[in-house]
Amino acid sequence: MDFYSIIEKANKTGKVDKGTNEVTKAIELGVAKLVVYAKDVSPKEIVAHLPVLCKEKDIPCEEVDSKQKLGIAVGIPVNASAVAVIKPGEAEKEIAQLKQKKQ
Repeated sequence: MDFYSIIEKANKTGKVDKGTNEVTKAIELGVAKLVVYAKDVSPKEIVAHLPVLCKEKDIPCEEVDSKQKLGIAVGIPVNASAVAVIKPGEAEKEIAQLKQKKQ
């Protein structure tokens, strides 16, 4: 599954939060529908807590290979360490499929 295109679609038609702090808040508030974080973030501790929080809140959480591509997918001119989909918009079907896979 192409998480970059899911993020892109959600960004265009729904609502997406960018950055580790915003993503962490979205998870803790329970409003995140999907969390995607980059593998190449340094130091790793910046995003290490995200999968743990997502598991507690039963939110799908996926790792992608590039913070640069994640930034591009979310439409910002800088790298993005993490992104949370708040309102999926047209990406709703893909996110629903992810949730079913996790169960």
